[in-house]
Amino acid sequence: MHSSQSNRRHRHQVRIYLSASAFIFILFSLSTAAQETSAVFKALDVFDLEWASDPQISPDGRQVAYRRMGFDIMKDKRRGNLWLVGTDSKTHRKLTAFEGNESSPQWSPDGQRIAYVRKAGKEGAELYVHWLASGRSARITRVEGSPSHLRWSPSGTHIAFAMTAKSAPPVLVKRPSAPEGAKWADKPRVTDRLYHERDGSGYVDPGFSHVYVVPAEGGTPRQVSEGDFHHRKPEWRSDGRALTVTGNRSENWQYDFRNSEVYTIDLASGDIEPMTTASGPDDSPLPSPDGQWVAWLGFTDKRQAYQVTRLKIAEPDGSNARALLVNLDRSVDAIQWAADAAGIYYQYDDRGRTKIGYVTIDDRSEIVADNLGGTSIGRPYGGGSFSVSAKGDIAYTYTRPEFPADVAIATPSGPRQITHLNADLLDHRALGETRELWWQSQVDGRDIQGWITLPSHFDPTKKYPLLVENHGGPISNYGERFSPEMQLYAAAGYVVFFPNARGSTGYGEEFGNLLYHNYPGEDYNDVMDGVDAVIAQGFVDPEQLYVTGGSAGGIMTAWIIGKSDRFRAAAVIKPVMNWYSKTLNADNWFYYFETRIPGTPWTHPNDYLRFSPISLVGNVTTPTLVMVGLDDLRTPPSQAKQLYHALKYRKVPTVLVELPGASHFIARKPSQLIDKIDNILAWFERFQDNEPMSEESSAP
Repeated sequence: MHSSQSNRRHRHQVRIYLSASAFIFILFSLSTAAQETSAVFKALDVFDLEWASDPQISPDGRQVAYRRMGFDIMKDKRRGNLWLVGTDSKTHRKLTAFEGNESSPQWSPDGQRIAYVRKAGKEGAELYVHWLASGRSARITRVEGSPSHLRWSPSGTHIAFAMTAKSAPPVLVKRPSAPEGAKWADKPRVTDRLYHERDGSGYVDPGFSHVYVVPAEGGTPRQVSEGDFHHRKPEWRSDGRALTVTGNRSENWQYDFRNSEVYTIDLASGDIEPMTTASGPDDSPLPSPDGQWVAWLGFTDKRQAYQVTRLKIAEPDGSNARALLVNLDRSVDAIQWAADAAGIYYQYDDRGRTKIGYVTIDDRSEIVADNLGGTSIGRPYGGGSFSVSAKGDIAYTYTRPEFPADVAIATPSGPRQITHLNADLLDHRALGETRELWWQSQVDGRDIQGWITLPSHFDPTKKYPLLVENHGGPISNYGERFSPEMQLYAAAGYVVFFPNARGSTGYGEEFGNLLYHNYPGEDYNDVMDGVDAVIAQGFVDPEQLYVTGGSAGGIMTAWIIGKSDRFRAAAVIKPVMNWYSKTLNADNWFYYFETRIPGTPWTHPNDYLRFSPISLVGNVTTPTLVMVGLDDLRTPPSQAKQLYHALKYRKVPTVLVELPGASHFIARKPSQLIDKIDNILAWFERFQDNEPMSEESSAP
């Protein structure tokens, strides 16, 4: 009897499964047919992309305030305004009528107000509060800096924020007065700081980041931190009497730049007390809602290329400190306490995907959401953010290779997407399909991961050219996220391969640290083994290989063409060609000594040369485009010119493309993202056969 019922139930399940499969097949067939008639993704479509960032769910879990991002085609820049969407998807509206830049939404504890930052034109940024009941906003500060990291007090009466307070620059001598009517040059700019310029913004004005508290109804902000030190990321203690911050208040703070501590600022007395003392970065402090704990992120610095960032907790005075997630060999990137203080939600990268987990105080954990990201509009890097309501509802930026970040709510059965910001565009484009790929390193047998994006309107009976796109960092990762750059390559008819070679994050500390004093190293072999693995799929013409990458990906591309002649053409974007000169010219020059390469350029000149792609330039025969932004302070234009000039001198086909006004982040301006891709494709086209080969034409 039991067996008969079981068989009937099984047959019923099979019928349901087959019916569902048939239905899915029909939908897939209709979708495929629609894709086959759809236009491919094109360059100007970039201006129509939108994406969600910084989703903040209301305390009652019924609404999400988020920053709706996009590109302004007339001003050629990114824009962002705040929007409000119901978690039931029934309401979706702009928060205010303001048409400028709005950011950093933060709900008041009672859910009746939203604090945010507004910036209009050339005016500075100011802190605003929006009242949901009236639909009105009011400016509550008049400051000279730019408020950031807004946080409501537990009572809802005050708002804490961080802001840079300017300092007077050093002066060596007083200039004589100019005669009346004379037009002299600007006065000399004198600098005595270790860190004095920043890629993307240029010269950093002297000053220190301090913490302020302002009444939520408006008034004069009160500076609550003091001294010539930086204080960042203020968070309220549950009793509202103190703030935790991160910073470094040692006298040697400039040279102790890898170290930071968690401090407590008593708001009544102004006393600032350290809560941590370990050597290494202690960051993102977050007191628990019940006042019993403070959580933070950090590690004890071993001065190596990569270390996993740990989640730690301690009592507010720093006692009983311990790590959670002791078995998670991944860096924790962001945290938020559960309202009942029983556990902590955390974000981390794992094998090309970004996840949200939950861990209890006694260290029991589970994954609660996946595929977070989609805010890196350019290449498929990680990123994204999440927030948690008082009831435990999770709002986060959700992405897949088919669309950039939308707002989603985590559920036990997967994401419930509550925005579809690009349905009006991407539903009518034939996008390239993205597939995961694993292969084994021929060096040491390690498993290496990567992805391929197939050409739009892919035909498996043909063989296509292969374009290798190496990621930057190199301690970073690509993954299953939307990328307009990959889609533009696919639309041009390439199989696009993007590998996570050794040194990539999301695979554990040992894997990420394989580049310690060994960069570039066997990551080159990982990429080349991956190329062979893609060719083995059967739809790539092995005689039509192309390679590119930016930043660390530019280094890898230059290294590849110095060691191999397999590629028809290369595009080296914003590279480091010479570590000896780069490490004393870049904005972050002091970060490289000892950890990336042994010692310093003057103590280990041979090491700085042997890891420099310029040492291999005499081997290069591959036609190479070289590209850099003229305002790049991270990999200065002089680095790109070293490659261009060397190849030009050797009569290797080459061209130098310089982007006026572009920093290291070339994709910041959408027109320059398009310029980058169009120039790479135009260069590769010079060396490409016209049509993908059919199986018959590829036969010997």
